[in-house]
Amino acid sequence: MGHSRTDVVAAALRVLDEQGLEFCSMRRVAAALDVQPSALYHHVPDKQTLLALMADELVSGVDGSGPAELCRDLRWAMLAVRDGADVVATASAYRLGASAVEARLAELLRKRFEDMTPWEAVESARTLLHFVFGHSQSTQMLLQAQEFAALAAGRPADASADPPGASRADLEASFDRGIAVILAGLAVRLELVSASG
Repeated sequence: MGHSRTDVVAAALRVLDEQGLEFCSMRRVAAALDVQPSALYHHVPDKQTLLALMADELVSGVDGSGPAELCRDLRWAMLAVRDGADVVATASAYRLGASAVEARLAELLRKRFEDMTPWEAVESARTLLHFVFGHSQSTQMLLQAQEFAALAAGRPADASADPPGASRADLEASFDRGIAVILAGLAVRLELVSASG
């Protein structure tokens, strides 16, 4: 029975979640589908394309009624899969296709800030996305280090609690504060431009 492109992407995401991005090779994806690696190239021309398709699938359900909600949904989608933030951030950095999330975020920013030009909305969306990617990658790295007890080395024997700022609640609050700061900064900037204009 043949596999589809959807099967290949799903298998790649399973390998990613089980083994991490470092070990998510075409050979391992092929093994997960019980086919030869060359069979994958009927569906994807190269690993970069597969990475872009994986990123698209990871963020396919992301939506939000406003910029902060969309950013929060994006973060949760990336954190749901091991190294998901790395995959989405890499695909975005390499501009491996149009970003529907970026376009939707720019649209939401224009709705929130009526004086914002299309160019400002795109640049503001990219700024927010850079924050979301960076915070999500840091969060993922910290949570994985905690999971594998990598942070235990060098800590005092009686240090049973997570370090300050390392709990999931702390990380969520930090993320929300960061988004609020960026959105407040955009509002002030637009007011200043409008007042001088």
